[in-house]
Amino acid sequence: MEREHNGCGCEKHTLRPEQERRELRNRLRRIEGQVRGLQRMIDEDAYCTEILTQSAAVTAALNAFNRDLLARHIRSCVVREIKDGDERVVDELVGAVQKLMK
Repeated sequence: MEREHNGCGCEKHTLRPEQERRELRNRLRRIEGQVRGLQRMIDEDAYCTEILTQSAAVTAALNAFNRDLLARHIRSCVVREIKDGDERVVDELVGAVQKLMK
């Protein structure tokens, strides 16, 4: 569910069920661990292609996170706002997809 909020400079917030929040955080923590692994590889002078392989895994994990979050957004926020008659969410969605595809 979204609500108006001005605390962080964001116009909207999404209230997520605790399980969803936990799942998203866990995925981000795994990605964070992968990034720390990349830093260790640099510090330990790992071979370039090994670092590139790990970097590609981080990119794939982040892309998977983005796809999952986008799907959740469409199924909840976008559907709800369209049902409420606010079609501006379509332009917002298009902008988000364009950012992800850069």
